[in-house]
Amino acid sequence: MNFQTQIPAAAVLGPALAVFAIIAFARRRGNVPGWRGGPLVLRVVTALYAAAVASLTLFPLWIYGGDYRNTAPWVSQIQPIPLLMADISMIPNVIMFIPLGFLLPLFSDRFTRGRTTAFCALASLGIELTQLLQYIALGNGRSVDVNDLIANTLGGLLGYAALRVAQRKAAMRTALDKLSPTSSSV
Repeated sequence: MNFQTQIPAAAVLGPALAVFAIIAFARRRGNVPGWRGGPLVLRVVTALYAAAVASLTLFPLWIYGGDYRNTAPWVSQIQPIPLLMADISMIPNVIMFIPLGFLLPLFSDRFTRGRTTAFCALASLGIELTQLLQYIALGNGRSVDVNDLIANTLGGLLGYAALRVAQRKAAMRTALDKLSPTSSSV
């Protein structure tokens, strides 16, 4: 049987964000630490950012069957050689992960430069592996590229650097500290 269908981002991410909103509301109402004021804003912004990244990297989710299914071997979807095909298309991947590198250290002082960069690399690897699994299981045409991993990780590092530069200004540092769930001002 030949078929192709599409699952739009809103069909998955809409309910996921609704569940997050219910949990956030319940925790805020229950006075759970870190779920009021600035920390709640940080969590909402991060949830919206995560949904946007998922929307761009994993959706729409195409499912193909029969003659419509991509029959190329899955290994042909992997670009394992770094920077062999590097071009201007890497810039959006850098930009996409700048917010993650900026946001992570606001959650915890434990997100040092190294840990933030490692987390960004692992998040990017997770996206690439999910895209590969989508190709294998659903027959869609997404490719896996080590350059995406490099660009995303660089974006996370740039986001971390941007946060540290912003924190040099006293007024900005005060505003950012109000967002942190671990800061003493909460």
